[in-house]
Amino acid sequence: MSNLEPDPREAVCGTHGAPGPTFELLTGRDVVLGGPRGLRVTRTLPSRGRRMVGAWCFLDAYGPEEADMRVPPHPHTGLQTVSWLVEGEVLHRDSVGSEQLIKPGQLNLMTSGRGIAHSEESAYGRIHGAQLWVALPGTDRDIAPHFEHHAALPLLTWPDGAEITVIMGQLAGMTSPATTYTPLVGAEITVTSSLSIPLRADFEHAVITLSGAAEIEGGTLEPGPLLYLGAGREELSIRALRPSRLLLLGGEPFEEEIVMWWNFVGRSHEDIARFREDWEAGRGFGEVTGFDGPRLRAPALPGATLRPRGREH
Repeated sequence: MSNLEPDPREAVCGTHGAPGPTFELLTGRDVVLGGPRGLRVTRTLPSRGRRMVGAWCFLDAYGPEEADMRVPPHPHTGLQTVSWLVEGEVLHRDSVGSEQLIKPGQLNLMTSGRGIAHSEESAYGRIHGAQLWVALPGTDRDIAPHFEHHAALPLLTWPDGAEITVIMGQLAGMTSPATTYTPLVGAEITVTSSLSIPLRADFEHAVITLSGAAEIEGGTLEPGPLLYLGAGREELSIRALRPSRLLLLGGEPFEEEIVMWWNFVGRSHEDIARFREDWEAGRGFGEVTGFDGPRLRAPALPGATLRPRGREH
């Protein structure tokens, strides 16, 4: 999925360590993808208060709703796109030749590296899920682009119906087959009563509710905001107020400063300007075949210089 805003904000990212255990609700902003009949999403990363959770740098949650998601070919650099569905189906095409339908419970993972283009389309109907980005560290940001589809992921179940699916990284003794470049975790949690999950104390973590409502560490979390929990926790306690589905994100604090603008992650204004120029000139990103329509044009760069900075609280 793309950032389709015609005047995208600069997202300046980086950390200087993570705070200890905290309880910080990050309210998202609503964005419509693909015109008036397009898909409405709630974007909680990056937010005004917090730009990253580990290497997770972008989070759009959407649905459930009747919508038509149609995102034309567009570029990415320096990141991984993580597609996760609860309802519906989405067809992914990219410039390395991948064409893959994703269904609920499956993972589409695209690593852009030095540059890739892709498109996404859903059939009109109910759709519900999340699109996330993971920033690549400097050592890997120029790797060759590639795509992974994982139809089966590690699943831990409880007799009362609670489940944990490990989407990326490691959790509760299970390891996802998805490729990662920094220590992190992404997991879907379904719970109908109460559940305690072991966490890595050196990770910072955040939770978002996709459906239902849950009590997290004594506070109520309903769909919409992202709950940032900080670092230093060895366990996460969840009590379902009604049957709930949540996403847990975490990772080792990302110590590099990055510039994220439109669909690019770089390290400087010059990086971003070069990525944009190459996309507009048709260089370096390849071609997406099979999509019926033109590719996205890049927005104009802002008048001010894009600068990497530390994390803003």
